[in-house]
Amino acid sequence: MTLPIDFPHISRPHLMQLLRDAPKAELHIHIEGSLEPELIFELARRNGVALPYASVDALRQAYAFTNLQSFLDVYYAGASVLITEDDFDAMAWAYFRRAARDNVVHTEIFFDPQTHTARGIDMGVVIRGLDRAARRAEAELGLSVRLILCFLRHLSEEDALATLAAALPYRDRFVGVGLDSSEMGHPPEKFERVFARAREAGLHLVAHAGEEGPPAYIRSALDVLKVERIDHGVRCVEDPDLVARLARERMPLTVCPLSNIKLRVFDGLDRHNIPALLAAGLCVTVNSDDPAYFGGYINDNFVQLFQSLPQLTARDAYTLLRNSFDAAFVEDEDRALWTEELDSVFAANEP
Repeated sequence: MTLPIDFPHISRPHLMQLLRDAPKAELHIHIEGSLEPELIFELARRNGVALPYASVDALRQAYAFTNLQSFLDVYYAGASVLITEDDFDAMAWAYFRRAARDNVVHTEIFFDPQTHTARGIDMGVVIRGLDRAARRAEAELGLSVRLILCFLRHLSEEDALATLAAALPYRDRFVGVGLDSSEMGHPPEKFERVFARAREAGLHLVAHAGEEGPPAYIRSALDVLKVERIDHGVRCVEDPDLVARLARERMPLTVCPLSNIKLRVFDGLDRHNIPALLAAGLCVTVNSDDPAYFGGYINDNFVQLFQSLPQLTARDAYTLLRNSFDAAFVEDEDRALWTEELDSVFAANEP
């Protein structure tokens, strides 16, 4: 199907609805970051966990983050309510239902086992609970799901190696590993050995880089860790040679607009550099990161981004959506099917 280079006949309100209705993949979602305050309090009551917040409203007021670390402090407090397989199932199922309403057809969710094993929660409890929800989402919602285990970069590589070893008995339930948590002061090369071991196990490799950290962290993720996707990566624009390389290698960037604003990476959505990334020919995708904390799920990110940046066109919308399928860890047959569905949605709006 040949699509027009632009869609000048599509009005802005119509484009916003098109963004909501179009099939899409979400490739950068921390499942612990989808825990809404109401569910946090429900699980806390169920498990007898005392929270340092008096109410749901008090917890929401704590979401006035000033940087990545201030967010992580609240994030880890919320995760403390997750104790049983049923808890991890409930958390993931709540996200899957929301994702399906946003017309997500494929999602690759990050999970942070060290956040839980450090509290005495068994690795199997975490993975089995998430996997149970994923299988249910596939059966009842028609949602394609993959799990990606993330290492906490503020901890040691020895801890990450032990985490990988504990997870490998469940190798058939997750497809890759990633690297998240506090970026500054924890360069990718700190985790060279554990990523090499994950690669030997046939796992896909991704890493957060170039959010708060410098472009050099993106280079290290590519050259040392040998990742297949960069999570965030927005600071690449500070290094023109790196931008050219990312475009040449068609290296996906899983960008999270509302997260970038909440964590003060940019002063506002109208200052976001997604237009520049697209203009440079980069494989940019739009995602929600930690939607319960950052004020929006994937459709909120798309709509608010396009409302704030009127220079973004319907063609840009199509490109971002198409990139999400191109960057996904899926079979070619699934990618082709979803791309055909996307083409059909846009073609239905031709004059």
